[in-house]
Amino acid sequence: MLIVDSQVHLWAADSPERPWPKGTRPHRPVPLGPEQMLREMDGAGVDRVVIVPPLWEGRRNDLALAAAQAYPDRFSVMGRLDPAAPSSCGTLKAWRQQPGMLGLRLSFRGTALSPLLTEGHCEWIWEEAEKAGVPIYVLVPHRLVHVIDDVAQRYPRLKIVMDHLSLTGLKKDEEAFREFDKLLPIAKRPNVAAKVSALPFFSTDKYPYRSLHGYIRQAYDAFGPRRLFWGTDLSRSPIPYRQHVTMFTEEIPWLSSEDKEWIMGRGVCEWLG
Repeated sequence: MLIVDSQVHLWAADSPERPWPKGTRPHRPVPLGPEQMLREMDGAGVDRVVIVPPLWEGRRNDLALAAAQAYPDRFSVMGRLDPAAPSSCGTLKAWRQQPGMLGLRLSFRGTALSPLLTEGHCEWIWEEAEKAGVPIYVLVPHRLVHVIDDVAQRYPRLKIVMDHLSLTGLKKDEEAFREFDKLLPIAKRPNVAAKVSALPFFSTDKYPYRSLHGYIRQAYDAFGPRRLFWGTDLSRSPIPYRQHVTMFTEEIPWLSSEDKEWIMGRGVCEWLG
């Protein structure tokens, strides 16, 4: 079974050569680079990962693309751009011509970023991405899923993936999932998938996180196994990498062998091309 992690962050240290924006903080104090990530993958039995460049480095894709070009069978990239920068307009036409680049990642989880989405400043992105065949990872809180639902309806050839089941912030357990039901209706859009990623971060439970399985089942029933992508967001994980794998491959008895094949890797590979 091919195992593909739909999201990890790789980064380098803040330095004069690659300065970070002021006030940003990484998930971990020590950077997670491609060589260490490869060791983690080999130890956990993960074949490939999709790199999402972290925002604490700014909107830059250089390190991620270098990793994907050095190890094309192990890494690929869902890159960043600045939605508000005039210079970003027009860039998606040739986005996937960059070796290793598969698509775009957008985040609207903070109050400062939400107006970019709710006030229509990203309209050019949806249009360009649909025309260019650029899939998009998008992170929004549950209260804004309806905005993405409208985008998916108006741009039916645009492939959208809802990151982390639209879980954001630092809340855990029932409080984190309080508005989870607002995510599920978007599954009616055939051009929308979802990532069952970073879930242990949103729980105070212990492995194998039985308290999360009911939410996973609701997402499974809504999206189906072909539009549900396993992932870890490893840099903020509270458990070893291998346990992220076995939580799905060994601890959820109602997943069939075919379900696991799709969720653990085949689905995201086909979706992102």
